[in-house]
Amino acid sequence: MPYHLIAFIAACLVVLWVTPFVQTLGLKIGCVDKPNARKVHAQPMVRLGGVAIFLGNLVALLLVWNAGGFGWLPTSEEYRIWGVTVGGIVFFLIGLADDLFTLPALVRLVAQFIAASLVWAVGVRIENFSMPFLGTVALGALSLPLTTIWLVGMTNAMNFIDGLDGLAAGVAAIAAAVMLFVSVFLNQPAAGLLAAALAGGALGFLRYNFNPAKIFMGDGGAYFMGFTLAGIGVIGLVKGVTTVAVALPFLILAVPIIDTSTVVIERLRRGLSPFQPDKRHLHHRLLKAGLSQRGTVLFIYALTLWVGSLALGFAGIPSGWGYAIGASMLMIYAIWMVWQRTRGLGDE
Repeated sequence: MPYHLIAFIAACLVVLWVTPFVQTLGLKIGCVDKPNARKVHAQPMVRLGGVAIFLGNLVALLLVWNAGGFGWLPTSEEYRIWGVTVGGIVFFLIGLADDLFTLPALVRLVAQFIAASLVWAVGVRIENFSMPFLGTVALGALSLPLTTIWLVGMTNAMNFIDGLDGLAAGVAAIAAAVMLFVSVFLNQPAAGLLAAALAGGALGFLRYNFNPAKIFMGDGGAYFMGFTLAGIGVIGLVKGVTTVAVALPFLILAVPIIDTSTVVIERLRRGLSPFQPDKRHLHHRLLKAGLSQRGTVLFIYALTLWVGSLALGFAGIPSGWGYAIGASMLMIYAIWMVWQRTRGLGDE
C-alpha cells in the first residue's frame, strides 16, 4: 500500500505544479477551445490540461519503479503495467494531435483501434472470465475484438462526457479511487498502482478544472484517462476469480458507459454519425431541466459514487455494503434535491 500512496501523492503534486505552465503554453500557441452553440463555456479556454495529467501519471509510475515498487511484482504483471502505460501514451498522443490539428473522426477511430490492437499484442487483453454455472470461459479468437472494443469504447465514453467543468476529471477520480480499493482487496497490485496514479492526477487537475474552470483537459486528457481506466479493468478487475469480477469494471464505469451508449444509439437511430456532437448527454439534459453547472456535476459525481459503492459491495470488501447503503442515501438525497429544483422551476 505505501507504493500506491506514493503514486497517488506524486501524481497529484506533479499535476498541481505543471498545470499553470501548461496553461501559459496553451495561451501562447493559441490552443484554446472556443465557445459555440453546443458548448456551455463563455470564454476561450486552453485545452491542453491533459498534458499535465499525462505527465503526472508518468512521473508517478517512474518514481515508484525507481523506488523498487515494481520489483516485487511478477514479471507478467510488470509487463502489463508498462503495456497500459505505453498504450496510454499512444492514446494521449492521438488526443493531443486532435487538440492541436482537429483530426477527422474516422482517422481518430482507426488510430485508436490500431493502438488498442498493439496493446492487446503485448498482453493487455481479456482472455477469459468467470461465469455463473459455467466456470471459467475462454474467449479464444474473441479476445482481440472484445478487448479493443472495450479499450476504444471506454476511451471515447470518457471524452463524450467531458462537457462541463470538472465533470470528466471528477468521474475519473472517483472511478479510479474505487478501482484502487477493489484492486488492493483482490490482491491486484499492478492495477492498483495505475489506479492510484490516475486518481491522484485527476484529483490534482480538479484544482484548476472544477467550475469555474481555468483550463480544459482536451481530448488528450480524456483519451488518456478513459484508456487507463479501461486498461485497469483489463489487467485487474476482470481477472478476479469470482463470478462478479467481470461485471466490476462495467459497474464502476456505468455512468459514462450508459450515457455514451444511449447517445450513440440515438444518433444512429436518427441516421447521424455516432461522433456528431449534440446536446443529448445526461449533463445537457440536467442543465436543460434547470440545474446549474455545479449542481449537474455534483449530481453526476453522486451517481458515480453510488455505482462505485455497489462495486465495493459486490467485490466482497468488508463493510462494502455499508458504504453502498450510505451512498444510496446520498443518491436519494441528490435525486430529491434535483426534483425539488426542477419542480420549483416548473412552478415559476
